[in-house]
Amino acid sequence: MTPPTPHSPALPRAFFARETRQVARSLLGARLVRIDRGRRLSGIIVEAEAYIGEEDLGCHARHGRTPRNAVMFGAPGHAYVYFTYGMHWMLNVVTEAEGRPAAVLLRAIWPVEGVATMQRRRGRQPLADGPGKLCQALAVDGRLNGHDLCRSGARLLCEKGVAFAEADIVRGPRVGLTSVPEPWKSIPWRFRVLPEVLRERLDEGHH
Repeated sequence: MTPPTPHSPALPRAFFARETRQVARSLLGARLVRIDRGRRLSGIIVEAEAYIGEEDLGCHARHGRTPRNAVMFGAPGHAYVYFTYGMHWMLNVVTEAEGRPAAVLLRAIWPVEGVATMQRRRGRQPLADGPGKLCQALAVDGRLNGHDLCRSGARLLCEKGVAFAEADIVRGPRVGLTSVPEPWKSIPWRFRVLPEVLRERLDEGHH
């Protein structure tokens, strides 16, 4: 794995307009960037989950369009940010064609820029190894719901980062869907970089 290219252009809308599982896999290694008070905070995406359509009983769109999930039905390349469990914000990126409710939940990043700021926000606990922690570290909340990740000057965007080989990736069931029936509870739409691969890359100093 080579170090991420700094300050690359934002990933284009065509990147997000593809099939959701393909986008989720392709986002592993991309750099998630938050421009906060003029400063860049960023991390390499290392875990993501796909949620696809009204037929997916694990997806927020399973009951159709609502005020909460309306962004999912919009154009690809926008942020879908929602509040859950009365305490956590969750960041998703909208995928596929407009009108097709689908998104990728970003579950974890490997911090690259602004690490000290993230540490302060997280109380020096593990930085961003969960979707709620990721949002806390990057100061992502409901004000960014519907934000266009593809436009020039975006405060939240994805850039080209590093490449992970297929052997570096594991697929498995999505997290937290305890009340969702099969096959949706166990369908392997969670993509993550193997922890030992990340430790190896960190030991090599690629950050």
